[in-house]
Amino acid sequence: MTLTPNFRLGPSPLALAIFEASLKRCEARPDFLDVFYENFLASSPEVAEKFAGTDFARQKEALRASFHHLLLVARNPKQGPDPYLEEIAVRHGAGHLAIGAHLYDLWLDSLLETVRACDPESSQEVETAWEEVMMVGIHYLCTNYEGRHGR
Repeated sequence: MTLTPNFRLGPSPLALAIFEASLKRCEARPDFLDVFYENFLASSPEVAEKFAGTDFARQKEALRASFHHLLLVARNPKQGPDPYLEEIAVRHGAGHLAIGAHLYDLWLDSLLETVRACDPESSQEVETAWEEVMMVGIHYLCTNYEGRHGR
């Protein structure tokens, strides 16, 4: 089967099922998020700088929650991502942390590298499912970088 991204409609039911199963396998590894942050911080000096002084216990819990929020958003595109991602968009936007689109490229590359390392059933189909679900959030954050919500 082929997964076909359609960002207007969101990931297909197959992609959502593949993502959710892979997420469970990854989360079964206690070091999953540690591996991710090792990969991500090593991806660029700018990334390492952005995370200087970060409380990583809190950060990892926020990231874990965001994976589940993105799954909810992707399952119900009609509701939209605002209830789950609006505060994150404001915090990551130009007026606060200034997390530009190029950093999301590094983030996604690091995440997919981590999935390959942590999911024993990793495959191109699994990576595509992760990418489809994550792009729902990345698209929203990049679109709202300049703070359309006016905070």
